[in-house]
Amino acid sequence: MAGSITSDRTDTIERRRAGPLIVTEDAELLDDLLRLCAAAGAHPEVYHSVPERGAAWEAAPLVLVGDDAAARCRGTSRRRDVLLVGRDQDDPGVWRRAVEIGADCVLRLPEAEGWLVDRIADVVEGAGRQALTVGVIGGRGGAGASTLACALALAAARGGRRTVLVDGDPLGGGLDVLLGGERAEGLRWPDLAAARGRVAGGALEESLPSLHGLRVLSWDRGEPVTIPPEAMRSVLAAARRRGGAVVVDLPRTGDGATAEALAQLDLGLLVVPAELRAVAGARRVAAAAGAVLRDLRVVVRGPYAAGVDDRWIADVLGLPLAGELPLDPGLMAALDAGDPPGDSTRGPLGRFCTAFWERVPERVPAEGSTS
Repeated sequence: MAGSITSDRTDTIERRRAGPLIVTEDAELLDDLLRLCAAAGAHPEVYHSVPERGAAWEAAPLVLVGDDAAARCRGTSRRRDVLLVGRDQDDPGVWRRAVEIGADCVLRLPEAEGWLVDRIADVVEGAGRQALTVGVIGGRGGAGASTLACALALAAARGGRRTVLVDGDPLGGGLDVLLGGERAEGLRWPDLAAARGRVAGGALEESLPSLHGLRVLSWDRGEPVTIPPEAMRSVLAAARRRGGAVVVDLPRTGDGATAEALAQLDLGLLVVPAELRAVAGARRVAAAAGAVLRDLRVVVRGPYAAGVDDRWIADVLGLPLAGELPLDPGLMAALDAGDPPGDSTRGPLGRFCTAFWERVPERVPAEGSTS
């Protein structure tokens, strides 16, 4: 039995968080598997044959058995999440050996490297239900979308959800500023513009500024940076894999990155001031966003112009009504005093956001529901 390349663990939970169990004597294959584990952020244990301590085999969240070690693994207790890994593409006996050790599937490198990295990363991150991802879009400029996005994120964190707030509007001034954290240490969008492929969710979360109990991905104060669609796709996917809630503040006019963000939303909120010009502008925004996003709902913000109410606006836009956000006379004073938006649960904004998370389920209902 080879020595473990990780430190000893005190219990099964810590072992499961560590990474997969690798069983192989093939040095070249082991190098490849260690490289893939490193890419996934995993810390595996390595053995030449089935571990003498049966608990190690049973407790590992994933077992990678090299084709060279299949015969030595016969007779072990059957369990899920065993993968037989090798290189020989033309070996006719590989499936027989997989059945003998109870493997879920057979993987051949290098063809299966991308899939295997994703599988290992899921193990490390404890992949389960993805975060409920909510996007906020303004029906017109100054509608208050950024304010609502911040307040929703704060309410989610206040309710005990792991929360990430993503600033998708490069011209919005920065949500970290709105939260009073422009000097907070951590990565901003320019640092992640080159992100491609799989981004580790845990590493991303730890690298972002922590403000008011949530993680914030915003912009720096430098020149505007174009975020490629691939970077938006990778970063949002990483944030969602950690579970909890992800709130995205989106621009009214978008590019490829905005389309990628819309495609990952579970629910979109279109913020529309209760005035005719805002409704007219919101119709164009709704049409563009609705081409990508299946579930888009309207939030009507007061005060109301004469002859306009929230139900009428929802009917004109052809969207479900997510709720009414009354005029909050103390909001500007609170922001000027350095308080984050919606920080007080007694104000209209705070009450709206708290009620939103109480109503919305972990899995958003089908399109057209107003729950």
